[in-house]
Amino acid sequence: MRARRITRTGSYILALYLLVTACGDYSSESPASEPKASPQSGGAPRIITIQPPASVRGRIRIDPVAAHMVPEVVTAPGEVALDLKQVAKITSRIEGQVEKIHVQLGDRVKPGQPIAAIGSLQFDQLIEEYLVSKAQVDVAENSFRRTQKLRAEDIVSERKLIEDKGRYLETKARFQHVREKLQNMGMTADELHQLEHGSHQEGHRYILTSPIAGTVVAQHVVRGQGVAPGYELFEVVDTSRVWVFANLPIEQARKFKEGDLGKILPKGGEPVTAPLTYLAPVADETTRTIRVRFEVANQQHRLRPREYVDVQLAIASPPTLAILVSAVTTVDKVRGVFVQRETGYAFVPIEVGREGGGWVEVRKGLTEGEQVVIDGVFDLKNVLLKEHIGTGEGG
Repeated sequence: MRARRITRTGSYILALYLLVTACGDYSSESPASEPKASPQSGGAPRIITIQPPASVRGRIRIDPVAAHMVPEVVTAPGEVALDLKQVAKITSRIEGQVEKIHVQLGDRVKPGQPIAAIGSLQFDQLIEEYLVSKAQVDVAENSFRRTQKLRAEDIVSERKLIEDKGRYLETKARFQHVREKLQNMGMTADELHQLEHGSHQEGHRYILTSPIAGTVVAQHVVRGQGVAPGYELFEVVDTSRVWVFANLPIEQARKFKEGDLGKILPKGGEPVTAPLTYLAPVADETTRTIRVRFEVANQQHRLRPREYVDVQLAIASPPTLAILVSAVTTVDKVRGVFVQRETGYAFVPIEVGREGGGWVEVRKGLTEGEQVVIDGVFDLKNVLLKEHIGTGEGG
């Protein structure tokens, strides 16, 4: 009986020891640290305020949060092309041989400037026919005028007057026909007048001239080479105005009309503003897009035909709360801005929307009137990161 009581008492002591030990082990554990709130975890991110040094404060510029137009910007790849009204392909209208070339590749030419001189037997014959018909019409006209006077005095018969008039009209028609042939070859009234008086400077050679001002970009003939009508000899282009083509999805193209202003963005060059002058009435069969064209003033010749560019068109929208794009930065993968507060500059995470025209829409994080840093953002970010790392909170 006594042995049984001793055994039961020992069991109680062992149980009490185990309980105390377990309680001691539990109380020695440190409580788990609470996780920091982050935008990714869904909690409100901690707003950090900094006091930058005077050297940084001097470079800071602020702007209040306010309602602005933030256009929806449509961007598409484009290509620069020649304005076809500014292109001239120079051909001969008569068979002959090139006797003289006045220009070479790359030369700038003016309208009417001689390009080449062509010797041609056919042209010589036409000049001769012109001069003969001119002489004949002068004689026939003088005879007709004299007969008119004589008939008025009843010295000659009516039949004589009719015959002289018919001869005059016939020679005049023949002369006019030859004259039109020479004008169709590019000869001006002044040149024809010089030809009649034997003072045409190039003799009877057929002179090719440039119809436009521009640059000689192609030459397909050399001196002594024979040419035929319609054969392209030179090409002159004027790139002071060019076209820019792009393709827009149909749903985007519907939002624009001729006259809307777009922006041409050459790679490595300054943006150029130009009007939209053409929207194709038919969609492309393969891509189902609408081809659009801009006419671009290119006086400085910065855009080169066949160059690839980007094209931007903006769709106007109602004013919305917005800030300048320069105000937005990213810290530890969080997008936000620096806001001026009484205690310093606070980095405030924000949620942004569409961007356009240098502005970005603010959907969450800011209220109208708050003073946002727009210049000196990079300096404040450096100060923030240094203090963040110095406190051991850097990632």
